[in-house]
Amino acid sequence: QVQLVESGGGLVQAGGSLKLSCTVSGSIFKVNYFSWHRQAPGKERELVAYVTRGGSTTYADSVQDRFTISRDNAKDTVYLRMNTLKPEDTAVYYCHAGRIPGMILEDDYWGQGTQVTVSS
Repeated sequence: QVQLVESGGGLVQAGGSLKLSCTVSGSIFKVNYFSWHRQAPGKERELVAYVTRGGSTTYADSVQDRFTISRDNAKDTVYLRMNTLKPEDTAVYYCHAGRIPGMILEDDYWGQGTQVTVSS
């Protein structure tokens, strides 16, 4: 069983930055990648970024060149650095651990989410 806990969300003005953290615990031998997703009210959940075991990263077009996903294995933590934030980035951000990069499976793992609000 894998447990994920997000932190670091909050209020920020447009153009500002935030760094989200996801602490990982449990057996992760089946986990091949970690990702961040977000969901705004009334909208579908969307992939923001993911990083594989090999360290390759993929980003949504909407956050390309502004967000950076990274890992710190010593601290069992996955990060999402968000720069040049825009009001449209406002959403609940979720940490996710899965087996197949880019695919959401029923037995994948999710955190509880952390709210990010960007004001104009």
